[in-house]
Amino acid sequence: MSRTFTLVEAQQLLGQLRAMTEESVKEADRLSATIQEMIESDPARAGIVEQLEGVVSAWTADMRALGVDVQGLWLVDFDNGDGYYCWKYPEATILHYHGYEEGFAGRMKIV
Repeated sequence: MSRTFTLVEAQQLLGQLRAMTEESVKEADRLSATIQEMIESDPARAGIVEQLEGVVSAWTADMRALGVDVQGLWLVDFDNGDGYYCWKYPEATILHYHGYEEGFAGRMKIV
Protein backbone atom coordinates (compact mmCIF):
# COMPACT_ATOMS: atom_id res chain seq x y z
CA MET A 1 0.00 0.00 0.00
CA SER A 2 1.41 3.35 -1.08
CA ARG A 3 1.61 6.30 1.29
CA THR A 4 2.94 9.85 1.22
CA PHE A 5 6.29 10.76 2.75
CA THR A 6 8.03 13.93 3.83
CA LEU A 7 11.69 14.01 2.85
CA VAL A 8 12.63 13.40 6.50
CA GLU A 9 10.35 10.34 6.69
CA ALA A 10 11.78 8.96 3.44
CA GLN A 11 15.35 9.47 4.68
CA GLN A 12 14.50 7.76 7.98
CA LEU A 13 13.15 4.71 6.15
CA LEU A 14 16.07 4.60 3.73
CA GLY A 15 18.44 2.74 6.11
CA GLN A 16 16.06 -0.20 6.37
CA LEU A 17 15.18 -0.07 2.69
CA ARG A 18 18.84 0.11 1.67
CA ALA A 19 19.81 -2.86 3.88
CA MET A 20 16.99 -4.97 2.46
CA THR A 21 17.91 -3.98 -1.07
CA GLU A 22 21.61 -4.67 -0.54
CA GLU A 23 20.82 -8.17 0.70
CA SER A 24 18.60 -8.82 -2.33
CA VAL A 25 21.21 -7.42 -4.74
CA LYS A 26 23.90 -9.71 -3.31
CA GLU A 27 21.67 -12.76 -3.63
CA ALA A 28 20.60 -11.78 -7.16
CA ASP A 29 24.22 -11.24 -8.18
CA ARG A 30 25.19 -14.64 -6.78
CA LEU A 31 22.36 -16.37 -8.64
CA SER A 32 23.11 -14.46 -11.86
CA ALA A 33 26.75 -15.52 -11.70
CA THR A 34 25.68 -19.13 -11.24
CA ILE A 35 23.35 -18.89 -14.24
CA GLN A 36 26.10 -17.41 -16.42
CA GLU A 37 28.40 -20.31 -15.54
CA MET A 38 25.81 -22.91 -16.56
CA ILE A 39 25.21 -24.14 -20.06
CA GLU A 40 21.77 -23.40 -21.49
CA SER A 41 20.80 -27.07 -21.60
CA ASP A 42 21.60 -27.70 -17.91
CA PRO A 43 18.31 -28.85 -16.35
CA ALA A 44 19.19 -27.09 -13.07
CA ARG A 45 19.38 -23.73 -14.85
CA ALA A 46 15.61 -23.20 -14.86
CA GLY A 47 15.50 -23.67 -11.10
CA ILE A 48 18.21 -21.07 -10.55
CA VAL A 49 16.39 -18.64 -12.85
CA GLU A 50 13.23 -19.25 -10.82
CA GLN A 51 15.14 -18.52 -7.60
CA LEU A 52 16.41 -15.26 -9.10
CA GLU A 53 12.90 -14.24 -10.08
CA GLY A 54 11.82 -15.08 -6.52
CA VAL A 55 14.46 -12.77 -5.05
CA VAL A 56 13.23 -9.88 -7.21
CA SER A 57 9.58 -10.65 -6.45
CA ALA A 58 10.23 -10.83 -2.71
CA TRP A 59 12.17 -7.55 -2.80
CA THR A 60 9.30 -5.91 -4.70
CA ALA A 61 6.75 -7.15 -2.15
CA ASP A 62 8.94 -6.01 0.76
CA MET A 63 9.30 -2.52 -0.73
CA ARG A 64 5.57 -2.20 -1.36
CA ALA A 65 4.91 -3.33 2.23
CA LEU A 66 6.99 -0.34 3.38
CA GLY A 67 4.72 1.96 1.37
CA VAL A 68 7.11 2.87 -1.46
CA ASP A 69 6.43 2.55 -5.17
CA VAL A 70 8.69 0.16 -7.05
CA GLN A 71 9.60 1.70 -10.42
CA GLY A 72 12.21 -0.75 -11.61
CA LEU A 73 14.90 -3.10 -10.46
CA TRP A 74 16.37 -1.65 -7.25
CA LEU A 75 14.55 1.65 -7.97
CA VAL A 76 11.86 3.08 -5.71
CA ASP A 77 9.86 6.27 -5.40
CA PHE A 78 8.49 7.86 -2.25
CA ASP A 79 5.24 9.70 -3.02
CA ASN A 80 5.41 13.18 -1.48
CA GLY A 81 1.97 14.40 -2.54
CA ASP A 82 3.37 16.56 -5.37
CA GLY A 83 5.56 13.96 -7.07
CA TYR A 84 8.20 11.55 -5.91
CA TYR A 85 11.46 11.45 -4.01
CA CYS A 86 13.47 8.97 -6.04
CA TRP A 87 16.12 6.47 -4.87
CA LYS A 88 18.07 3.90 -6.84
CA TYR A 89 20.46 1.42 -5.29
CA PRO A 90 23.35 1.97 -4.51
CA GLU A 91 22.78 5.71 -3.95
CA ALA A 92 23.79 6.64 -0.40
CA THR A 93 20.83 8.92 0.23
CA ILE A 94 17.75 10.39 -1.44
CA LEU A 95 19.09 13.11 -3.71
CA HIS A 96 16.45 13.37 -6.44
CA TYR A 97 12.79 14.01 -7.03
CA HIS A 98 10.50 14.10 -10.05
CA GLY A 99 6.90 14.90 -10.83
CA TYR A 100 4.23 12.29 -11.32
CA GLU A 101 4.59 12.38 -15.10
CA GLU A 102 8.35 12.77 -15.55
CA GLY A 103 9.64 9.44 -14.26
CA PHE A 104 13.28 8.48 -13.71
CA ALA A 105 14.50 10.33 -16.81
CA GLY A 106 13.09 13.58 -15.39
CA ARG A 107 14.85 13.32 -12.03
CA MET A 108 16.13 16.59 -10.60
CA LYS A 109 18.51 17.16 -7.71
CA ILE A 110 16.92 18.12 -4.42
CA VAL A 111 18.35 21.53 -3.58
